[in-house]
Amino acid sequence: MAGQMTIEIMDDFANGWNEHDVDKIMSHMTQDCEFALSAGPEKWGNRFEGFDNVKAGYQKVLDMFPDGQWAEPKHFIGGDRGVTQWTFRATAADGGKIEVEGCDLFHFDGDKIKVKNSFRKIRS
Repeated sequence: MAGQMTIEIMDDFANGWNEHDVDKIMSHMTQDCEFALSAGPEKWGNRFEGFDNVKAGYQKVLDMFPDGQWAEPKHFIGGDRGVTQWTFRATAADGGKIEVEGCDLFHFDGDKIKVKNSFRKIRS
């Protein structure tokens, strides 16, 4: 039987993003996981469903921002739901610097992440 989500597990998940280690990130996901990217053609952005598709979606984000960092993550857990707030810093494809705040909304299945729904600010 699966355990319960903890701040320590969420810290390890966040560290996987900052280390650009997609296998570490995926070790915290369920097999039937979902990822909703903040940008995309639909009202929810772009959605990836299933372990392999989510892994490919995560890798796409990591490849798009090879120096990307999700700094100062702050996690909140309430039952089978959670939130992580962060500041995203990276270099854009045109060489410009990105620094925006954002958050992820989570749905947990025990000590694994079933849904990661990402939101981030857009600076103008």
